[in-house]
Amino acid sequence: MRRTLPIEALPIDLTVDQAVEAACAEDITFIEARLRQGTSVLVDCDKELALHLYLAVRNRLRKATDAPRIQLIDGRPRNDDEAARTGLQNTLAHLTDAIRGSVERMLLVLPHLDVLTTTHSALTLEAREVIPLLYENPEVLLLGFRDPSFPLPLVIEQVFGARRSVIGVPRESLPRLVTRREAQAIDPDRFDPFALYKFVSGQNPVRCRKLFAQLALRREAMPGRGGTAATIYRQIRQQTAGDGIELPTVDLEKDVGGYEEVKARLREELIELVRRRDALDTEEAIEQLEGLLPRGIIFHGPPGTGKTWFAKALATALDATILVVSGPELKSKWVGESEHNLRRLFRQARAAAPSVIVFDELDAFAQRRGTYSGSGVEHSMVNQLLTEMDGFRKNEMVFVVGTTNFLESVDGALLRPGRFEFLIEIPAPDPADRRAIIEIYSTKLALGLTPALVGHLVRRTEGLADRQQGLPYTGDHLYAVCRALKRQALRTGSNVFTPDDIDRALERRSRRPVVVTDQEEHVIAVHEAGHALLATLLPGATPPERISISPDMEGALGYVLRAARARPYAVTSAEMRAEICVGLGGYVAEQLNLGDVSIGAYADLKQVTSIARAMVVDYGMSPVGVRASLPDTRDSEAYLARVDAAIDVLVNDECARARALLTAHADLHAALVALLLEHKVLEGPALKGALETPHG
Repeated sequence: MRRTLPIEALPIDLTVDQAVEAACAEDITFIEARLRQGTSVLVDCDKELALHLYLAVRNRLRKATDAPRIQLIDGRPRNDDEAARTGLQNTLAHLTDAIRGSVERMLLVLPHLDVLTTTHSALTLEAREVIPLLYENPEVLLLGFRDPSFPLPLVIEQVFGARRSVIGVPRESLPRLVTRREAQAIDPDRFDPFALYKFVSGQNPVRCRKLFAQLALRREAMPGRGGTAATIYRQIRQQTAGDGIELPTVDLEKDVGGYEEVKARLREELIELVRRRDALDTEEAIEQLEGLLPRGIIFHGPPGTGKTWFAKALATALDATILVVSGPELKSKWVGESEHNLRRLFRQARAAAPSVIVFDELDAFAQRRGTYSGSGVEHSMVNQLLTEMDGFRKNEMVFVVGTTNFLESVDGALLRPGRFEFLIEIPAPDPADRRAIIEIYSTKLALGLTPALVGHLVRRTEGLADRQQGLPYTGDHLYAVCRALKRQALRTGSNVFTPDDIDRALERRSRRPVVVTDQEEHVIAVHEAGHALLATLLPGATPPERISISPDMEGALGYVLRAARARPYAVTSAEMRAEICVGLGGYVAEQLNLGDVSIGAYADLKQVTSIARAMVVDYGMSPVGVRASLPDTRDSEAYLARVDAAIDVLVNDECARARALLTAHADLHAALVALLLEHKVLEGPALKGALETPHG
């Protein structure tokens, strides 16, 4: 079949009932066949579609000579006495009369079965009365309609031997749902059902007719006056987006800085495929490509790296709506409601297709089974999520994105191909990424940061933003700094910034100024100079870029900021030993120059021990042996003793090397301490000169 059709191939006029017959022919046939077999049928569909489906089924059944008597139980009053009662009361009364008074074959139609639902964990009073009625007369057939947005007690669902879900419209039926005049509002000569379908795939035929009828009212729908298709599709998209659904405008290139590898993969694996699909000419080629599209992606990485932002950029590139939900907000203490929340969410997404569902904090309910000790609702939610994802039609443009800080804790059933097919890491930004992010925010906030200031901020955000929790600097930190600079510009009326302004903006927590004595400041200078000097002298270490004895970094009275490692994924044993030696530089410098050590070496010693333990236990870089200690095994006491001994050897050897180097370069260390006490901060040319003379 060709992609486009001539306008003459479309109907001239169309009623809603004709549209329902065209779009739901298979569903109507299924319902009719089951009822003729004597099986009660439960239909899940939108409220506005239920009555039209009932009429279509009724018209077919009446054509048979042995058709059952059909009675509609909709709660409408039949006399003045019933007019004073509620619809629920009338529904119960009519249902009771029909079931208990029936002596012949009868079909009872319940268009509002979902009003007989549960209130969380308890049945409603109406449901308690209806349940025995539904089981009372086996000769009575039932045709019930339930809006998928509302739960139904299982005991009521079990009355029905067959069930049918009517969601959206088949793509092949779309040409029979649009009139010529309506199609001419998009293009005066040809109709492209594939271009239109992705915006209405989740809408029922009644809703489609309402949307399409509005096209006929446009001036562009006059013969010979074609409208702009993109504008019309955008208007349809706005009308199909419901509550809680966002139409994002995040450009993958202009609004997302850095991360070129991530962008390239999204473009190659998904975005370009969808665009190629929109340009194909035949249905066969389109269906083949649709079967290749990945429907699930997990973005994982540290907090604040922009995982949700990437999802919004993806939705924008796909011309899709987006629904962002937090994992915890889906969970409920009421039985079955968590699964119902998931069903409702996917139904919303289908109605607003093309769409992207984002599960923020996916691990909050999709933890690996067997590792969670909660109520068990998480397991049911994982199963429901798998059911929903497995139930996608190929031509439904609904994509699912999960974000998590702990990929290892996500249930393995979600990670297999066919569900969350791509696992894309969004790591802490490297220097190039940070530069690109800063430049975007500088432009958006009209900061006018110079290349020198951008470079300063890039250097200052190397390493950890929170030492206690081990969290690196991310795009969120950079955004916070730029916003702080913008607030400063608004206060002062000046867009001229200095490196000190950036340093102050990096101090996010309000706290009392840290006041140290001259003696304490001297200890800090000796300590940090020891780190910096060893980082310069050791060939396997990364060189220092900034030394500070001013408390301008959270959790530190002083620090040495070092360059990023050029090969972070192939670190050798010699380089790890160098890291241990540099880490001991402050401790050894205090011993040599002060004859004692301070508590400032605590964090260094923890890090040094951690590196040494990893070398011994994980990487086979010690005489203990080429073996990794697995987390699910219990090592013998003898092995653990050998591990401790090997760690001691490593740390003591590097401690001796640090002592030898600092002793040999004592003059350079002393000069560096003096400069630090004078200037408080050394970086750039000043730092380079201090480390090169007189022994550089």
